[in-house]
Amino acid sequence: MTEKTIALVTGAARGLGLETGRQLAGLGITVLLGARRADEAQGAAGGLRAEGLEVELVQLDITDPGQIETARQQIETRYGRLDILVNNAAIKHPEERLFENSTLSISEAALRATFEVNFFGTVAATRAFLPLLRKSEAGRIVNVSSMMASLAIHSDPRHPMSDVKPFAYDASKAALNQFTIHLAAALRHTPIKVNAAHPGWVRTGIGGDEAPMEPEEGARTAVRLATLGPDGPTGKFFHFDQELPW
Repeated sequence: MTEKTIALVTGAARGLGLETGRQLAGLGITVLLGARRADEAQGAAGGLRAEGLEVELVQLDITDPGQIETARQQIETRYGRLDILVNNAAIKHPEERLFENSTLSISEAALRATFEVNFFGTVAATRAFLPLLRKSEAGRIVNVSSMMASLAIHSDPRHPMSDVKPFAYDASKAALNQFTIHLAAALRHTPIKVNAAHPGWVRTGIGGDEAPMEPEEGARTAVRLATLGPDGPTGKFFHFDQELPW
């Protein structure tokens, strides 16, 4: 057992997830970097350790129930609990382009594949790790969402983001937002806080090279929500300190 704060970040082999892990570890938190291909993430984890940060790799494909259960057992055996879960793992299917409306063109297979990671896998992983979060004195769950999940924004033709409509990605993140609201309500009588984070348009595999923000800036919202104090909000959607409409 350890008294240090223990955090698990999914999809942490690169980009936003890796940077979220770096920033949390920089706060003195022991960070478990969940990676679908742990062998591909060895170099990234080694780089963080070279910075003096306490990180470990956990092989975790959130669409694989066996890997979820193995990771849960490993964390329970070594640490006995989990204090922070950052659900960062996500995909944007190659069939979709950021600035094109794919509602009529995306295949059913691509739609299902997107939901499998962005929604079903995230729900499955959260449910599996929830017993460990219940053992924390101040559990925190952060679902990395997107402003493109906001129905209020998409239905407002005056909003500058209203024309950005990759359907599968947006719909899967909207479902994730609903999970955030419902899970926060289900846990409202516990110390666990559940919130959704919009990182911004970040230069990652999903955001693309044209994105104006670096991962260092994009990770800040998730890190803030992961380290909320006891008076912090739950069941909300944020970009930095700004609450966003669902």
